Amino acid sequence: MQFIDEATIVVSGGRGGDGIVAWRREKYVPKGGPAGGDGGRGGDVVLVAEPELSTLIEFRFKKHFAAEAGNSGSTSNKSGRGAEDLIVPVPVGTLAYRLDPDGRELLLADLTQPGQRVRVARGGRGGLGNQHFATSSRQAPRFAEKGEPSESCSLRLELKLLADCGLVGLPNAGKSTLLATVSAARPKIADYPFTTLEPQLGVVRLGPEESFLMVDVPGLIEGAHAGSGLGDRFLKHIERTRVIVHLMDGARPVEEILRDKAVIENELRLWNPLLAERPVLPVITKLDLPEARERFTELSKTFADLHGISAATGEGVRELLFAAFRTIAATPPPEIAKGDIARFVLTPHEPFEIALDGEHTYVVSGDRIERLAAMTDFDTDEGLGRFEAILAKMGVDKRLQELGAKDGDTIRIAGHEFDYS
Repeated sequence: MQFIDEATIVVSGGRGGDGIVAWRREKYVPKGGPAGGDGGRGGDVVLVAEPELSTLIEFRFKKHFAAEAGNSGSTSNKSGRGAEDLIVPVPVGTLAYRLDPDGRELLLADLTQPGQRVRVARGGRGGLGNQHFATSSRQAPRFAEKGEPSESCSLRLELKLLADCGLVGLPNAGKSTLLATVSAARPKIADYPFTTLEPQLGVVRLGPEESFLMVDVPGLIEGAHAGSGLGDRFLKHIERTRVIVHLMDGARPVEEILRDKAVIENELRLWNPLLAERPVLPVITKLDLPEARERFTELSKTFADLHGISAATGEGVRELLFAAFRTIAATPPPEIAKGDIARFVLTPHEPFEIALDGEHTYVVSGDRIERLAAMTDFDTDEGLGRFEAILAKMGVDKRLQELGAKDGDTIRIAGHEFDYS
């Protein structure tokens, strides 16, 4: 299965069902009152973290997700059926960003626990039937509300694999070989230089109650943080790990090993400065080669915590795994998302805005007013009167007077035009 760790989708909640105009029709009740039922609520779109998923490939071709609308109300004060929420499964470790029209990205959720849920598009509430608009002076209301429009937005989904231990190093350092040796993962391995093209996950079991998750990140090269090679695509998968295991090819000369070590450390730091604070276990690989054993002996004098392994013979592998397990147990999980959320500060909006479009046309906008317009039945005088009364309470009339609106001017609200008086 192809590994996909980013996707952009569009989600839409379901519109609320319409309320209706209806009347009691009972024998021996000559003047039955209003009995129009309410519309049902539209469904929400909900993301759910599913542990069985490991990639966002499901979103490669399906881009639009829309919940069902609520049913309209019925007679005898019967409400319409509400729609079921639309559940969209995503892998554990998925971050959901809302893409605003102004280009900002707002982090909605970091789904790090199996079964964790987040609503990303709200369904509209059902419109009220005419039973709700009866008063002592209006005993037979001939209007009802339409269903509320739903929320709709674009989302960018980003998967950051959840692993306890991350393997990093230059291409051909032995990362895939080690992962295949200590887990059931089967990354591609060959006797010629190449780099893995996608992250590989494996479960390392040390005992009945002792295990951890290891990820092999495709080989890093100098400039990876800026997009060279595959680094800018996969460095993010290291951010969630508690411990980093840095593998270095023991078959290379000491000077090259030290230079390679500095390159990888610099790339991690440039990608995310917090990675420089993460526990790191340096490892010399390929101890089955005489030159690698010489390098390990020499470098052990410089690095007291240096490990040496041979995936081919198993030498040093178990000691490395237990060292990684102890470090993982002593290190709290990183909280990557908090920094992202702090970058976005939403400012409160005014209840409405009025702009002049030409000499005699005023455009009134605002979320609440536009929702109200969408739910109003303008085909009835009573519905229009209720709409105008709410605008007056909100202060729209007063603001229009202050702006110089005169009788006969055009007022435009959510695509509807009215004559000002």
